[in-house]
Amino acid sequence: MPYTNQLLNDELVSKLTGKVIVITGASEGIGRALALALALFDCHLVISARNLERLNSLAAELTLLGNPPLVHVADVAVQSQCCGLIKACIDKFSKLDILINNAGMTMWSRFDELEDLSVLSQIMQVNYLGPAYLTHAAIPYLKQTQGQIVAVASLAGMTGVPTRSGYAASKHAMIGFFDSLRIELSDDKVAVTVICPDFVVSEIHKRALDEQGKPLGDTPMQESKIMTAEQCANMMLPVIAKRQRLLVTSLRGRVGRWFKIIAPSLIDKIARRAIDSGS
Repeated sequence: MPYTNQLLNDELVSKLTGKVIVITGASEGIGRALALALALFDCHLVISARNLERLNSLAAELTLLGNPPLVHVADVAVQSQCCGLIKACIDKFSKLDILINNAGMTMWSRFDELEDLSVLSQIMQVNYLGPAYLTHAAIPYLKQTQGQIVAVASLAGMTGVPTRSGYAASKHAMIGFFDSLRIELSDDKVAVTVICPDFVVSEIHKRALDEQGKPLGDTPMQESKIMTAEQCANMMLPVIAKRQRLLVTSLRGRVGRWFKIIAPSLIDKIARRAIDSGS
């Protein structure tokens, strides 16, 4: 069990305990790790993804930690299923405090080698339109609770990344959307938090689409050198609890935001080196 009572400091307990939280992409990676971490705060969780078997496995672990979660299979790329997910949450718990838009997909191909351009629309549908659909369905209930929207974007949403052009574009769109939405919802006291992880150990890399639009099958990342999903989730908790606007999980990401302005070519080199090294 990667989570301990060290997470249970007074501030987190006071701000997270008992919240009703929807998490997409919860069957693995960051979503799964975040669900397990939030379970320590007696949260009422709605866990969603496309794979029922993995969701049920997570649900069994969460039940041992306290409250049994609501399991709801949904594909965020389908608007009606996004609406169904929010309806299931309200039917069960009568409210929604935090929506965590975490589901996503990626690619691994140079654009000039891409044979199946539908990869671009698939990634945009899941990474940008999916969160937009889900958030639109959730907003009326989040206004009632003065709740919070969490968007798990990526460091790639802040800079260009070779072999990830479609993915970076979708995450740029995601960040632009939620930054705009934060302003729109400010009078309603609905907080918007954007999370920009650097590389994280996850099955998403194995399912990254290649130039033919097929999953890679094996991760190209050096997983021993990158952040675990549990480490990422633990960094996210205090940012979510404090309703902060942004988390960039790595030092190179935080420094890179400023160097992109004053030395953009340096950031291009750092991005290329990160992809080439797989870390």
